Parts: sequence; C-alpha cells; structure tokens
Amino acid sequence: MDWLFYENEALKQGFKLICGVDEAGRGPLAGPVFAAAVILPKDHVIEGVNDSKKLSEKKREQLYDKIIDECVSFSVASASEKEIDEINILQATFLAMKRAVLALDIKPELALVDGNQTPPFSGIGVKTIVKGDAKSASIAAASILAKVSRDRYMLKMAEKYPQYQFEKHKGYGTKLHYEMIDKYGICEIHRKSFLKKVLEK
Repeated sequence: MDWLFYENEALKQGFKLICGVDEAGRGPLAGPVFAAAVILPKDHVIEGVNDSKKLSEKKREQLYDKIIDECVSFSVASASEKEIDEINILQATFLAMKRAVLALDIKPELALVDGNQTPPFSGIGVKTIVKGDAKSASIAAASILAKVSRDRYMLKMAEKYPQYQFEKHKGYGTKLHYEMIDKYGICEIHRKSFLKKVLEK
C-alpha cells in the first residue's frame, strides 16, 4: 500500500503544494457538514493515519494532534444545517471544502479530494479519488481532522440539547435518534430537508 502514490504522481506532473480534502457528516440528520484540508510535508506519512472510519474514536483523537503537529498547513471549515437545507447536502459539502481550502495559510496548487464529484475550487487543480481516504495520506489526514472536529462539535450540541443524546449518535439517523425526534420534535440544528417525512406528520 503506497500512501503517497497520488501525491508523488502529482509531484511528477509539476505540482509542488498538494492538499488532501475530505468531509465528515454528509449523512446525519442534524448538525453541520465539516471539511478539512491538509498539506503534508513532501514524502511524509504520519504513522497510524488511515481512513477515519477505520479508526477508533480514541485513535482519531490521538492522531488529530499528531497531524496538526506534523503537517505544513491545515484548516477545518463547515457548512451549517441551514445552508444544507438551502442549497442541498452536495453543494453544502462543496462549500465546506472550498472554505477549508481557502482558509489554508499556504495556497495549494492541487487538491486531492475524496469521492467522485469535483468541487468548484477556483484557481487550483482538483483530482478526485474514490475511497481516497483509504488511499492517500493527505486525504486520510483530512478525513481525521474533519471527523474529530465534527464529533467535538456534536458533543457540545449534546450539552445544549441533552434530550436528543447527540453524544451517542452524533446526529446520525439511528433508532435512538429517531425515537428522540418522535418524542421531542426537531430542534434548531436538525436538517429539515433530511426530515421531510417526520415534518409532514
């Protein structure tokens, strides 16, 4: 498994500054969608980094600090549940990714993006990689920063809206979450466009 295959291919093509971009939270019924962008040092793989979904919460938390310490530049951004309802989840995901890339303190020349859909970044190249968070060191690092940042945000929301037990499901559509929605209705951070059937009742 060559974690730097895509980074090295880009270097061969003349790109010098390459960032990995990934999102977290496209599927949940509540909360923002988060995205992160990470530029790693050349030829550098952070030990232990993998697709965030394959790592335990404890391991992701440990790697979060390690990535920030070892990367050249990083940024985390989000698009709110209101923006998701207004422009749809795909466009909101692109918006969060664009915000993350623009907030890097060094402008990359190329973004390696997880998935098969190309965000409209202006002024930089984009390469999409299906399952990129399991193939590219930069995307995997971004996936961890996005996931940990979103989970931390949802833990804060669990304190604000304790009745929904966000600490247990992070806003995903679990049986427990649907039961809490049935019991208490929806709150400010629920995505109304994801809950049309519930709202029609």
